[in-house]
Amino acid sequence: MKRSLYLAATAVALAVAGLTYMSAGSTVAPASTFVLLDGSKRTTSDMKGRVTLVNFWATSCVTCVGEMPKIISTYEKYHAKGFDTLAVAMSYDPPSYVVNFAETRKLPFQVAIDNTGAVAQSWGEVKLTPTTYIVNKRGDIVKRYVGEPDEGELHTLIEKLLAEV
Repeated sequence: MKRSLYLAATAVALAVAGLTYMSAGSTVAPASTFVLLDGSKRTTSDMKGRVTLVNFWATSCVTCVGEMPKIISTYEKYHAKGFDTLAVAMSYDPPSYVVNFAETRKLPFQVAIDNTGAVAQSWGEVKLTPTTYIVNKRGDIVKRYVGEPDEGELHTLIEKLLAEV
């Protein structure tokens, strides 16, 4: 009984700590270079001036595949207003699978492959997918989601950040 109570208390403490981290004040997005499917590169500094959703995902992740239509519709809804999306495939995802997924689903945003795992490491040792970051126009991470974000909450946050000067 005591062990169960201890485990439950530990789980609650970890959950509260995680929520605190996810909603804590903004931190500067780590300096990163993303290698896109076409071989070009994009850096964190290229994001400045736009609100950006950075989504760490994998083709083998059921939740990632399931949320992709919502990420597409969010991108299409806000892109003309100063919003970007960057999907970062995990290092264990075979590049041919990522290319096939991007082409067959006609992903309208940029897709990168983190072939060394260095980008996921620098963005907070991302191991779980999907993990999504919202970066404001100044290049600060203002929100981190582990798992699929609530679409209404996400859109509210994006609208708020787009309205900022």
